[in-house]
Amino acid sequence: MSARVLIVDDLFPNVKLLETKLGLEYFDTLAAMNGPDAIAICEKGLCDLVLLDVMMPGMDGFEVCRRLKNNPVTAHIPVVMVTALDQPSDRLKGLDAGADDFLTKPVDDTALFTRVRSLVRLKAVTDELRQRALASRAIGMGDPLVTAAAETGLDAQILLVEDRPGAADRMAGALSQHHRVTVEADPLTAIQVAAEGEFDLALISLDLSGHDGLRLCSQLRSLDRTRGMPLIMIAEAHDRARIVRGLDFGVHDYLMRPVDRNELLARARTQVRRKRFSDVLRGAMQASMQMAVTDGLTGLHNRRYLDNHLGMLFSEEGMRHRPMAALILDIDRFKAINDTYGHEAGDDVLRAFADRVRQHTRPIDIVARYGGEEIVVVLPDAGLAEAHAIAERIRERIQAAPFAVQRATRDLPVTVSIGVAVRCADDASPGDMLRRADEGLYEAKAGGRNRVVAQAA
Repeated sequence: MSARVLIVDDLFPNVKLLETKLGLEYFDTLAAMNGPDAIAICEKGLCDLVLLDVMMPGMDGFEVCRRLKNNPVTAHIPVVMVTALDQPSDRLKGLDAGADDFLTKPVDDTALFTRVRSLVRLKAVTDELRQRALASRAIGMGDPLVTAAAETGLDAQILLVEDRPGAADRMAGALSQHHRVTVEADPLTAIQVAAEGEFDLALISLDLSGHDGLRLCSQLRSLDRTRGMPLIMIAEAHDRARIVRGLDFGVHDYLMRPVDRNELLARARTQVRRKRFSDVLRGAMQASMQMAVTDGLTGLHNRRYLDNHLGMLFSEEGMRHRPMAALILDIDRFKAINDTYGHEAGDDVLRAFADRVRQHTRPIDIVARYGGEEIVVVLPDAGLAEAHAIAERIRERIQAAPFAVQRATRDLPVTVSIGVAVRCADDASPGDMLRRADEGLYEAKAGGRNRVVAQAA
C-alpha cells in the first residue's frame, strides 16, 4: 500500500536519507524542516503519516506531536517519532504526547517499513470512517471529530493473555490502576473470553507454553467479534521476525521484554484511544445513516425509506407472487387541532399517533410518515381481509383514548380515516397500489371520517 509520508527533520541529510529509503519502497514523501510547517501540511490533509524528529530548534518533536494529536483535524494522522534518544523515559515522553510509535536512530529499515505499512493501513480505515461520519456534522448532529479527539484512553476493558504468573501479575497490577483487566493463561479459553466480552484491547504473549501466540493473534484478527479489537504483542528480543509478521497481518503494536511499566501504560492508552476514536466515528456514521431514513418528529421511517423499500419489495422475484397490502392513515380534522391548540399540540398528537400505529403493527411491516399527518403501513403477506382487520384494529385504538397535549394538561379526542388496498397482478409500480389506498382514504373521509374503506382493485 502506497502512502504520502511527511518527513520532519531540521537536518537536510536526514531528510534525504529517509526520502531515498521510502522512495525505493514506492512511498511518496514530503518534507518539513520545522514544526510549524509540519503542522500546516497536516492540517491541509497532505500526508498519511508523519516521521517526526524529536530534536529540533524552536518547537521540538514532542510539542509538534502533542499539537497534532490534540487537534480534531489532525488527530487521526499516525505519528512515528524518530530520534537518537533511546532511554525508556524518552519513549514514554513521545507516547504520552500521542505518538503511535518510536523509532531509534540509526533506523532499522525492516522496522521502518513494517511500521509505516501497518499504520498506513489503519489510517486508511479511519479515513473512510471520517468521511462518512462528517455527514453527521453536515446535518447538525455535532462534530464527531471533536468528540473522538477528546478521548482519554482510560477505564478500558483489557484482556491479558500471559501464562507466566509473575509477568501476568506485574502487568495486570500496572494496568489495573487505570483499567479493568482480565488475565487468561490458556489461549483456547482466551479466544472464547475475547469473543464473548467487550474488550477494548488485548495483550498477547508470543511465547505461550505449547502454543504460538502469533497464531492466537491471527485467530483474533479473523473472528468477526474480535476483528476490530486492538492487539499488542509481548515479545522477546529474538522475536523480531514474528513481530514483523504480526504487524504485516494487522497486529497493532508490540512491547519488548522486560516490559517497562510506563511504556506498557502508554502503549495501552494509545491503542484504546485509537479504537475509541474509530468507534465514535463509526457511531456518528450510523446515526447519520439512521437520520437519513427516519422522520425526526415521529421516529417512523420517512418517505425516502418507504419509496426505496417498497420499490425493492415490488421488484424482488420472490415477492411477486406473494400478497401485499398497504394502508394510508390520515388524522381526521388535524388542521383544526393546529389552528385551535397550536402546532406544538399538533406535534404531540402526531408523535402519539405514530406510537399507537407502531404498537399495533407487526415487526415485518413498514411504517412510514408519508407527509403531514399521513402514515403509510405496508403489510407483506397480507390479503385484503387481513389488511382490513389490521386497519380496523388501529382505528379502534386511536379512537379508544384521548391524546394528551400541552404537557399533558389537556386531552384531545382523535380519530383516523384509513384507506386499504392490495397489490394486483397488473400493478406496474408501488404507486398503483398506493393510489388505490388513497382512493379508499378519500372515500372514508367523504363518508364521514373515522372509518376504514378497502379498495379491492
